[in-house]
Formats: sequence, C-alpha cells, structure tokens
Amino acid sequence: MIKNDLYLKALRGETVERPPVWMMRQAGRYLPEFIALRDKYDFFTRCQTPELASEITVQPIRRFPLDAAILFSDILVVPQAMGIDFKMKENVGPWLDNPIRTMEQVQNVIVPDVDDTLGYVFDAIELTLIKLDNEIPLIGFAGSPWTILCYCIEGKGSKAFDIAKSFCFQQPEAAHLLLQKITDTTIAYLKRKVEKGVSAVQVFDSWGGMLSPADYQEFSWQYINQIVEALSPLTHVVVFGKGCWFALEDMTMSKVSALGVDWTIKPELARTLTNHTMTLQGNFDPARLHSTPETIKKMVTEMINRFGKDRYIANLGHGILPNIPVENAEAFIRAVVDWKPNI
Repeated sequence: MIKNDLYLKALRGETVERPPVWMMRQAGRYLPEFIALRDKYDFFTRCQTPELASEITVQPIRRFPLDAAILFSDILVVPQAMGIDFKMKENVGPWLDNPIRTMEQVQNVIVPDVDDTLGYVFDAIELTLIKLDNEIPLIGFAGSPWTILCYCIEGKGSKAFDIAKSFCFQQPEAAHLLLQKITDTTIAYLKRKVEKGVSAVQVFDSWGGMLSPADYQEFSWQYINQIVEALSPLTHVVVFGKGCWFALEDMTMSKVSALGVDWTIKPELARTLTNHTMTLQGNFDPARLHSTPETIKKMVTEMINRFGKDRYIANLGHGILPNIPVENAEAFIRAVVDWKPNI
C-alpha cells in the first residue's frame, strides 16, 4: 500500500484535507543535480539508461514534499520505437532528418513490440519503485497521438505546426493511418507501464490547442479517447490538453479520472465546463514562478480556494521552466502542503 495516497484519493474524487501537489517536468532542468547529469550524458542516453532515468525521477522527491513522482522520460521515445529516428539537437530541440510527408512513409512506420523497443522504460519503472519504497505514487505518461504526429510531420518543434496541419488536411487518409499506429503503440506502451507498477498515467496533448474545435475532434480527441477507453479499466487516466479548454465538456463525458487545465482558463469556468464532477489538475502559470516566494504562496492559496480542495490536484499549467530558482519551486509546493481552509 502506498503510504501517501493523497494524489490517488483526488483521482478517486474522495474528500481530502488538502489537495495533492506535483509539478509537470518536476524531474528536470531547474535542479542543479539534474544539470550535473545533463552535462555528463546526452538527452536520450538519460532517457534510455534505466539507472539514470530512475535517479532523475527521484531527485525532486528527495528535495520536496511532493505527493507524486513522474517517471523521467520523453514523449518521443514512442515514435523512436516505431522506427522514426528522432534526435535531440543542441539549441534546436527534437529533430528528424527525414520528416514524414507521404503515404508511403506512413505505411513504412511500424507498430512495434514495446517490450523489445521500450524495455528500458519498464526497467526504469522497476528501479524507481524500489527507490520510492511505496511512499508516493509513480505516474507514467505518453504524448497524445496528435502531438506525436506534429513532431513526425514537422520534423522539429514549431510555433504553429503549419506543415503538420496541412498534411492532415491534404492527406487525411495518411494522417489517420499514422495517428492510429501511434495510438496502438501508445496503448500497448501504457498498458505495460501499468503492469510494471505505475499508479496512474497521463496523456500530454501539448499541441491540441493548435486545432479548431472540429479538427480537434477529428485529429486528436478521438485517438486520445481510444487510449482512455483501453486504459481506464486498468488505472487512472489523466488527460492534459494545453489550450484545449474548448474540449473540456466532451472530455468530461469520457472515462478519464482527471483533466489538466492550463493557466488561460479561470478555475470557475473550468469547473462549469466539467459540470463540477471532474477532478481538475493545474493551472499555475509556470512563468509566475519567477515571482517572489511570498507572491507565489499568496497566488497558490488563491488558486486552491477558487478550485476548491476536493477533486483537485495542484500543479502548473504546463512544464516548469528551466530558469526557475529552486527556492521558488519549493515555495509553490510548500504553499500547497501548508494550505489550510478558511474557517
């Protein structure tokens, strides 16, 4: 049994004394101990070496009173496993020498045996669970099929993913075939993570907000929902769609355990759109962690009071930025841990 199960209680919709807290990208780039490893090993070496991924996962847990750990990895390990050879290019980010632009290329993409291609992730889970020693839950994650497709077509990061969107609109058959292959691989990948012992999984739809509401249904949500349908009988599924407030009502009708929201929506509106029935996660602006610790504490307290303590997971509205002072990250976490209701 997990000793601190506050995060799981929130996912189950149970009454809690305070909301649980964790931070997207908490295992990472703002911590000096992470930077020390980054200077020694390249990005995908860190992802693909179970001992390193496990160590990075628990680094923030040693520092802060967090209520959940999230396995250090990357969403691009899934397309790598499918034979799409992503690299991490310095000062550029994700990079694909030969982006997918034709039906023939899509047909050549494999749906792999995840044990053969992603075994290093499952090994990292086993090592991490030993280190966590049942203190807090471990979260596994994957990118949404649409977000993965964006990188596969564009070949790199983008502000608007125009090439990816054009591909979908000009070659919808190829786009849907690729999205289905990514979906099938992701389902197998996340199922294996659950078998290995993660307590919940989160799907990151980082680029869902690039689509119109109608296109979101066609090219993103229907595939995310396949993942939700496949995983929800096995574990808690959290879906975070950045910029996807317009889809919250539809998402609420699914079998998700929680929905992440970014900082561009008021807590009250997020509650209304999700019919006051859904556990919500978010939505502190990551850039606001540049404020003073006193301001952070005040804003976090207000955020909790507006969402309400139950059916709520305190988090950022996206991943923590690399230049955030460690003491400010700690101020965010402690503000949640020390929160008391106004009596």
